[in-house]
Amino acid sequence: MDLLLNIEAFVRVAQTQNFSEAARQLRVAPSVVTTRVKQLEEHVGTPLFHRSTRLVRLTEIGQAFVRESTDLVNRSQNLFDQMRDVGATPSGVLRVHALTGFVLGRFASVLKSFQDAYPDIRLEMSVSDEVVDPVAAGVDCALQIFPPASTELVSKQLFPVRRLFCATEKYLKENGTPTDPRDLHKHRLGLYSRYPSRDRWTFHHAGEQVTLYLNAALLTNSVHLLRDFALEDSGIVCVPTFVATPALLSGELIPVLSDYQLSSFWFSAVFPHTSRNAFKLRLFIEHIAAPYKRTPAWDEQLIARGMVAQDLILE
Repeated sequence: MDLLLNIEAFVRVAQTQNFSEAARQLRVAPSVVTTRVKQLEEHVGTPLFHRSTRLVRLTEIGQAFVRESTDLVNRSQNLFDQMRDVGATPSGVLRVHALTGFVLGRFASVLKSFQDAYPDIRLEMSVSDEVVDPVAAGVDCALQIFPPASTELVSKQLFPVRRLFCATEKYLKENGTPTDPRDLHKHRLGLYSRYPSRDRWTFHHAGEQVTLYLNAALLTNSVHLLRDFALEDSGIVCVPTFVATPALLSGELIPVLSDYQLSSFWFSAVFPHTSRNAFKLRLFIEHIAAPYKRTPAWDEQLIARGMVAQDLILE
């Protein structure tokens, strides 16, 4: 019996409340997880889970030991990583969840340089606009604009996400150009559905604020679709600058209400305070943070042209 593997299986089932999901995250058959948990229960002499066809939950004994077991697994994994690093390059699997809008178009080069530097670390990237709990999802960190979901998670800020409204010149000629945020009510709008502020939009101008609740003709979790929607002369959209910058610089898209500034969000790496892959995760976060400054390159170009403000208003 490998006691550490059995404890790891126990921890993963406790986190996911599902034997099959725990097996998927550990990349073993469900029967293997079942066997490991059963062996651990036999070793301690008491059940660790209440099981039914629809529910898996910790027993009183399981609840008493899950936190210490989680810390043990995390510390062991981190120790193994550091031991490997003494005689060789870091190795193993690092699991990351990232927002779709960020990884498309800009992130592949960062991943390539990381793997060039650490060729023995295998990355498993899951990509979606869902808000995930890294612990429950079985990933080492989540790259997102959302704040940590619990006090057990920590956040490392990477860069600010500036946003602006924009449209094509053709659309604005045919439908008019808004000069006040309230004018947006008269236009066909494309909006992102997953901002932490949801449908509330606050515009800042000359020390004053205008807060609106906007209705979208197109509401989507894809910022790339919003950009393409605007490029079809379909309406006014609000998109992050890291998606819109090339079209803005080429003149394909025109900033709208540029005198009014929207709040920004931090794009951050969110991870458990005691990560099971702390050493590899630290290397990864340090590497992906390196290309970005407080003002990313794509924003510097827009600031130089007066399309966005240099100062940040953070949500």
